[in-house]
Amino acid sequence: MKDSIIGVIGAGTMGSGIALACAQKGFTTYLYDNNENTLQKSYTSILSNLNKLKEKGKFSDQEHNEIVGRLHVSTSLKSFSSCTLVIEAAIEDLNIKKEIFENLEQNIVSEDCILASNTSSLSITSIASACKNSNRFIGIHFFNPATLMPLVEVIPGIETDKETLRLAIQWIEELGKVSVTAKDTPGFIVNRVARPFYSESIKIYEEGIASFAQIDEALKEIGKFKMGPFELMDFIGNDINYTVTETVWRQFFYDPRFKPSFTQKRMVEAKRLGRKSGKGYYDYLKEQTEPTETLSKATAHQLVDRVLLLLFNEAADAVFMNIASKDDIDTAMIKGTNYPKGLLKWSDEYGIKNIVDRLDLLYDRYHDDRYRVCPLLRDMAQSQQNFFS
Repeated sequence: MKDSIIGVIGAGTMGSGIALACAQKGFTTYLYDNNENTLQKSYTSILSNLNKLKEKGKFSDQEHNEIVGRLHVSTSLKSFSSCTLVIEAAIEDLNIKKEIFENLEQNIVSEDCILASNTSSLSITSIASACKNSNRFIGIHFFNPATLMPLVEVIPGIETDKETLRLAIQWIEELGKVSVTAKDTPGFIVNRVARPFYSESIKIYEEGIASFAQIDEALKEIGKFKMGPFELMDFIGNDINYTVTETVWRQFFYDPRFKPSFTQKRMVEAKRLGRKSGKGYYDYLKEQTEPTETLSKATAHQLVDRVLLLLFNEAADAVFMNIASKDDIDTAMIKGTNYPKGLLKWSDEYGIKNIVDRLDLLYDRYHDDRYRVCPLLRDMAQSQQNFFS
């Protein structure tokens, strides 16, 4: 794959990041967008970032010029005719993605060009159905910012052949990234397993137990997470996070474990999208202040426990449903979300029986299926097993 020519569709934040990551690692790269203004803004931003890196001594003038020389922008997909891999990073709309790949396959790329989608929540198999030769189609999901985040999820569809999977993993390694392989199910690994970090935190807020800032502070201080859930949602964008939540919930046939919250929906309706809009769960137009009231240690530990228990349960369910290997699940949650530990290893430390008992107490109180124990965890508790020896 070293001599590959890469095409990237979509000059938004993610597409621009993927294109820059490819050019930096020596790949001739074409970045496409049908909007001329978006494309030029993207290219200007990329050049600005490269200049800053050069000024910091990250690479020489010659290396800078070589990277710029490898990166091409175009408003015509015909520029992708010589590409050996095309990765789409367009809007999360199934029909739009299908149209893109149908056009690419029929009119633009060669028969051996690998086609990939960077979708975070849509079915790879469903997108691939637009192609006559869907065995060359695969999901390659980067995390933002693509130039810095080390993790890439690789998702074969039902028709994806083993050679396509092998070449995709090889290319990701050549980019200097860490790959994990996931089954084609809603949210793959990270966006599935991480849902409770947001949803249970919102539920704790809605119950009046703690404020946004207090929940964030507890999860950072006690849980050792680098960002609290409300800070992180504001950073990601509440519109994006809500769309992923709603998509995962719908694709899981409205499983209560993934149900979105009214709080999150109202934030989006109010256009409080987070940092990019100036307001979200926090007001970034004002100086941030510390929580006015400190939670008791008992309350802080209880709320952190609730979030952790649901994260442990979701990670266990990913193992139970053969979404990915145990090692890949733990790697994904460390490398893709900066969690302080892999959730399965963390579960072993917490105690499998302890997890089951505490989740049962929550279920007994709420009678809400979000707290139902994964059968694998219950079996492990009964047989006194751990995920890792």
